[in-house]
Amino acid sequence: MMKNPMNGFISRMKNRSINLGVLGKGKFFYAAMVSVSMFIAGCPSDTGDLIGVQGRSPWFHPQPPGMIYVKSGTFHTGQGTQDVFQSYLEPNKQMTISGFWMDETEITNNEYRQFVDFVIDSLARTILNEETGEGVHLELAKKPTEPATGAALFYSRIDDDQDLEYDPNAFDNDGNPMKFINYDEPLDWKYRAKSGENFDAILYQKMCYQGNERFQFKRQIDTRKLVYHYQWIDLVLAANTDRDKYNPKNRSEFLVDEDVLVYPDTLCWIRDFTYSFNEPMARNYFWHPKYDEYPVVGVNWAQARAFCHWRTKLKTSYWSKMGLPNTEDFRLPTEYEWEYAARGGRIGNRFPWGGPYARNSKGCMLANFKPMRGDYGASDGGVYPVRVDSYFPNDFGLYNMSGNVAEWTSTAWDETNNSIVHDLNGNYDIYIKEHSMNAAEQDKIKKIPISRKRKVIRGGSWKDVGYFIECGARTYEYQDTSKCYVGFRCVQEYIGRSNLDSK
Repeated sequence: MMKNPMNGFISRMKNRSINLGVLGKGKFFYAAMVSVSMFIAGCPSDTGDLIGVQGRSPWFHPQPPGMIYVKSGTFHTGQGTQDVFQSYLEPNKQMTISGFWMDETEITNNEYRQFVDFVIDSLARTILNEETGEGVHLELAKKPTEPATGAALFYSRIDDDQDLEYDPNAFDNDGNPMKFINYDEPLDWKYRAKSGENFDAILYQKMCYQGNERFQFKRQIDTRKLVYHYQWIDLVLAANTDRDKYNPKNRSEFLVDEDVLVYPDTLCWIRDFTYSFNEPMARNYFWHPKYDEYPVVGVNWAQARAFCHWRTKLKTSYWSKMGLPNTEDFRLPTEYEWEYAARGGRIGNRFPWGGPYARNSKGCMLANFKPMRGDYGASDGGVYPVRVDSYFPNDFGLYNMSGNVAEWTSTAWDETNNSIVHDLNGNYDIYIKEHSMNAAEQDKIKKIPISRKRKVIRGGSWKDVGYFIECGARTYEYQDTSKCYVGFRCVQEYIGRSNLDSK
């Protein structure tokens, strides 16, 4: 018999918001009377004054590891030089940006590999749960005696009356309680199920290349199966269409399901250059330990957004276990957040370090870019991307805001962005799903004009000339393309006025 999930509801939900709008008038009146009576009975010293909900602890936004605080401020976006030909694309405009955390460096190969490994692990657990059909109880294959009980890779939250984060009435299409992956239990492919099936054999058949796709008879993960499934709420769509609060729309209209292939496109090193030998980079750049601290490339806009969602899920899961409020989501920066951060608090500067030159007084380059035709900066060892902590940071403490790799932003490209966006946290947003498992929806995606799939990239890269590494320079790539010169970094909105506040 299932325990009553309402036990201790008030105490466990004191930091959660309650939507009273979903209750009918009669039910609302009853709930209000019960709440008032419980409050009076529990607080005999209450004086009847307005004192707010008690027991809420003060909270300060913790600094995410590897991120730098970019304080709120006002800046002038646009070109930093008198370039007549770029005046239309980069007209100057004063804008205010709210404070946020930003990655100190570009996301590295090793950091992105953690995301890929998570998807591999999740896929393995899902396959084992489907194939064994018995809850996947573990036991070491070489253990002489079987343990009395195993540890499940999946579990149902319906058994935990203390868990109010998930719906206790969530069932799958067969009427069984919804199962969730138990990431607290380590998975080893050398384990076996109670029935005697080796995990290794099951996963090899379901996750690795088979038959004539094998290369030199090696066991290799089939990267076409590494799909990250996630869901998010399109608040912009909801705000623009759900305006009648007395006749609200079904929330399912604003829930978006995403299915994104996460493995980087390593062949972009060859595809991006004609009549050029870059095969060694295609073979080694993403997986070799030598490149662990180099910026990840070959990641399109949808993959970068999926990474941000996974990173958010990773952190919020920890905060939930600790019983603490969650922070804002990790996301891609808008192009104006990016530019404001790149300028480092300076006004009208051409480059993040001030400028107006891209070399110092000794002739050393201050960023990884292409200084001249046929010269890719070989004099300082930066022929391709370099380590993400190379060169000096700007005044905010951010590395490589110019050069190394260009960076995805969340902003859709339009030549007139600077003229049309709001002067408070301006952003021009167009969301188009990259791919859908639903055939009808995928057909609609294919019919969308390609011009609507352009997304702003900023900062210039190792293969770009000096103009593109200027703070105000704007250009774009298509959201479903992956390039060997485009990476990304994440931001997280700061909750509160300033990180200098004492309360």
